[in-house]
Amino acid sequence: MDIDKRIREANGRLRANNYGITIEQLGGQIHLRATLPPKPNSGKTGWHQQRISIAPANADGVKIAEKEAKILRVRLATRTFDWADHTAFSVGANQNIGQLIEDFKKDYFQRRSENFKSQSTWKIEYASVFKILDSSSQLTAEMLKQVILSTQPDTRTRKRFCQTLGALAKFAGIDFDPSPYAGNYSPKSRQPRDLPNDELIVEWYYKIQDVRWQWVYGILATYGLRNHEVFFLDLKALRAGNQVLSVLQGKTGYRNIWPFHPEWFDQFGLQNVKIPNINCDRANSDIGATVSQRLRRNDGIPFKVYDLRHCWAVRTLEYGIDISLAAQQMGHSLAVHSNLYHTWIQAKHHQRAFELALSKTDRPKPPKI
Repeated sequence: MDIDKRIREANGRLRANNYGITIEQLGGQIHLRATLPPKPNSGKTGWHQQRISIAPANADGVKIAEKEAKILRVRLATRTFDWADHTAFSVGANQNIGQLIEDFKKDYFQRRSENFKSQSTWKIEYASVFKILDSSSQLTAEMLKQVILSTQPDTRTRKRFCQTLGALAKFAGIDFDPSPYAGNYSPKSRQPRDLPNDELIVEWYYKIQDVRWQWVYGILATYGLRNHEVFFLDLKALRAGNQVLSVLQGKTGYRNIWPFHPEWFDQFGLQNVKIPNINCDRANSDIGATVSQRLRRNDGIPFKVYDLRHCWAVRTLEYGIDISLAAQQMGHSLAVHSNLYHTWIQAKHHQRAFELALSKTDRPKPPKI
């Protein structure tokens, strides 16, 4: 019988007897989760949901955890529970940070497929944060707090540190809540910056000397792709003159995209596919970085390559495209699309959308008196 089934059966017995305690597996450890008094020096005063690390994650560990759950229930009912009796079971208390991170990483890839996408997420969201920690030290709540506070408040970095270090604390069985320090960051917090206008985009298309990278630039501008998606397109349909572009794989999988402006399809010669030969057997972020570096460093484009994607998003507004359709074509949820791209929408875009609406012959008209 696998350990997950043993845990489910043990939890069923605990629920049937109204213990109010749950057995959980986190990484290589079995924990009990229950409403417990605050840990000493935690700064908290009220009872709240916490975990106690009990035993290694194996069949015997589940048996031990169920037995300990019964003992814990009696101690909680008689108010004789003492955190000192459980300190030795804490993963964080028995491992240095380096070992703890290795176990966390192992657990991370046991719960998801190890591929370029998950490796990229690990590198960006986890490893970049963990490298700040002293691998030879033991993890404490105070250490986690100080590392988080070393980042700028109300930023994407602060939010990432809170999420990542909170996950590590949970894995280690350390009572630490990072939410008070997370701040108010959201995509809406971004400072708007000027995006290149269509004239500048066309101007720089003709300045790119290598016809392969000129084609890459043109298709990014016309379809608002993520940089790496250029190399995962249905090129057969494109060569046949189909202007509805199909992304076969990438960050958000398969989808179809329409050209805005459609005139650019012919102006940029997108049917005549001339794609660079680069190494695509790596993470999407690395492929995307190659595109940015090539166009920015070699060709001197005076704006970020990813701005071409932002421009496409704003352009769909000017065309009067429903925001839910634009979100689908970009591979976004509607919420993400709305929160992210409001940053780039300026008064001139609202004015152009207004003028477009007025030009429609079937628009509502006021009554004549």
